[in-house]
Amino acid sequence: MKSYSVLSQSIGFRLQATPLKLLSFVFYLLSFSFFSCTTKEHKQATKFDQYMVQGEVLYQTHCSNCHQKKGTGLGLLYPPLNKSDFMDNHFEEVICLMKKGREGELIVNGKQFNKPMKGVASLTELEIAEIATYIYNTWDHRKGITEVKEVTTILAKCPD
Repeated sequence: MKSYSVLSQSIGFRLQATPLKLLSFVFYLLSFSFFSCTTKEHKQATKFDQYMVQGEVLYQTHCSNCHQKKGTGLGLLYPPLNKSDFMDNHFEEVICLMKKGREGELIVNGKQFNKPMKGVASLTELEIAEIATYIYNTWDHRKGITEVKEVTTILAKCPD
C-alpha cells in the first residue's frame, strides 16, 4: 500500500492509503469546520443570555418602580411595556428615553400618559443594550439581541 509522506509528517504517523482511513480523516477535518460554526452560534446565544440576565437586573433597578416588575405600568401614571404599541413602533425613541428621559404627552395603546419620565444619564451604552434586549424579548416581544453598536448610533441621534 502507498503512504503519504506529507500527511504523515503533519500528523506524526504513517498513514496507509486505505479508502476507509482516508474517509475517516476527511470527516475528522470537516468536523472542525462544523464545530467552529456551532461555537460562533453558541457564543451569540451565550451573549444573548448574558444580556437578558443583566438586563433584567438593570430593569428591576432602574425601571420596575414605575413600569412594574411584569411591565404592566401603573394606571394612567406610567405606561405599560409588556403590551405596548409605542414600544413596538418607536424602538429608537425608547432607547433615547432610557438615557435622556422625556416630558410631554405620550400615547400608548390609545391611552394618554403625561407624567415626565426621567432618563438615567449614568447608564452606559452596554447597560442600555442589555435593558433593551430584556424588555424587547420579555412578555410579548421577540426582537432578539440589541447590540451596543446599535445603541451608540441611536444615542448619537437623540434630541437633547
